[in-house]
Amino acid sequence: MKCQYRKLTDKGIKRECIGGREFLSVAPEVLSRLAEEAFHDLSFYLRPSHLDELAEIAGNSEACDNERFVCNALVKNAIIAAEGVLPLCQDTGTATVFAWRGERVLTGGGDEQAIVDGIAAAWKNNSLRYSQVAALNMFDEVNTGNNLPAQIDIGFAPGDEYRFVFMAKGGGSANKTVLFQGSRALLNERAFEIFLKEKIAGLGVAACPPYTLVIVVGGTSPENNLKTMKLASTGWLDELPVVGDGKGTPFRDLEWEGRVMKIAAETGWGAQFGGTHMAIAARVIRLPRHAGSCPVSVGVSCSAHRNLVAKITHEGAFIEELDRNPSRLLEKCRNNFIGAVSVDLDRSMPEILTQLKTQPAGSLVLLNGTLVVARDMAHARIFEMVNAGLPLPDYFKNHPVYYAGPAKTPEGYAIGSFGPTTAQRMDEYVEFFMSRGASMVTLAKGNRAESVVKACAKYGGFYLGTIGGAAALIAKENILSSEVIDFCEFGMEAVHRIRVKNMPAFIIYDDKGQRLY
Repeated sequence: MKCQYRKLTDKGIKRECIGGREFLSVAPEVLSRLAEEAFHDLSFYLRPSHLDELAEIAGNSEACDNERFVCNALVKNAIIAAEGVLPLCQDTGTATVFAWRGERVLTGGGDEQAIVDGIAAAWKNNSLRYSQVAALNMFDEVNTGNNLPAQIDIGFAPGDEYRFVFMAKGGGSANKTVLFQGSRALLNERAFEIFLKEKIAGLGVAACPPYTLVIVVGGTSPENNLKTMKLASTGWLDELPVVGDGKGTPFRDLEWEGRVMKIAAETGWGAQFGGTHMAIAARVIRLPRHAGSCPVSVGVSCSAHRNLVAKITHEGAFIEELDRNPSRLLEKCRNNFIGAVSVDLDRSMPEILTQLKTQPAGSLVLLNGTLVVARDMAHARIFEMVNAGLPLPDYFKNHPVYYAGPAKTPEGYAIGSFGPTTAQRMDEYVEFFMSRGASMVTLAKGNRAESVVKACAKYGGFYLGTIGGAAALIAKENILSSEVIDFCEFGMEAVHRIRVKNMPAFIIYDDKGQRLY
């Protein structure tokens, strides 16, 4: 793919002549440094083209107000992250590396371990989040404490260069990957369009749009299809031909890419809170297939589009140059204020609910006061406690519950990057807790199951959504203080008490069964 590179180093890289053939010799420390630098950069910076797309929506008078508000926040988030302290997203992701080592590249064979060492250093030396958990048995898990293991895929290629794609894939976007095992019956215009409309609408907004949407049709195996989808989401396959050759060469279908963009716009999901900008780009890749099988994948890269490419050549180790000056776009993001009502969270829960009742679904409110932060592990533990006859913690009754898990806290900050997590993962607990007078107001990102809409109407609760992908902005501008109050052994999934100031949130589901979407 075409991009601008910056030179990282030429130390540890040299030419060697063996048996009359010239080889490229690469020391392990070069691979480690390249991996560490790559995961640092993609945690704090975005590609210029991606930022330009967000700024274009933010400044587009024809976009709906909610979309402009979201994209304005995402550009501001990038400006804060580019300071190099608070990462773009609180879920700093699973470290994923695709590499192709030239057949005349010598490394000594320890490539994977050298790359892993660099990944470990990136997470240790920056305020990133440890998101990987390892099983003790079939059902019990612990956080690994270093964000390892990573996913590393090293293949081989002709020549004497070493090429890389580095990705940090968060759980929200990874969870939206869909693999469908189809057949020849899917390969006609009507059936394929119906399929895409269903699958794209089903993505929702939990993975922080605007998305890069990827559709891959075919593949010699499901694994081949999914790997292609993942690489296509980074732009690595953008230079594929745009017509098939009948011999199995993969190609992009530009017509269907346009149709996918139209389908996404028609879903009404928009850039998180309605509108037409669910996607800013689409890639549709066609692969060869076995005659009796037709795998089709649908996947996304979220608004925190964290990937970059790198290479090692005779001239040195080079890494893609990302945009370190997103403030150049700030002027395009002016005048995006939406009127909002301030909600005092330090009153009693009945008083909070009474004020929220005055605002229709879809309204923007500004939250001020105390929130309790709890997500998957905390919900599961409290659920088990109540079922065992123990009382519900008072904090679950007295305060709104924010589904989130922070990145590490940098020195001098109240908290690390701290955006919302996907609400759907807590859906099964809503009826259980609301029926007991707890978790009456929840705050997270994305759409939820119909059971949550019904529970809010039945028990008088509310579900609020805040901007996904704006974790650095929320940490710096909206969170005043944070303390762990329960389950400290859960690490980033411990229960926190935080105080917030003017934290924006949209009323997604209200107590009357009404909804934003």
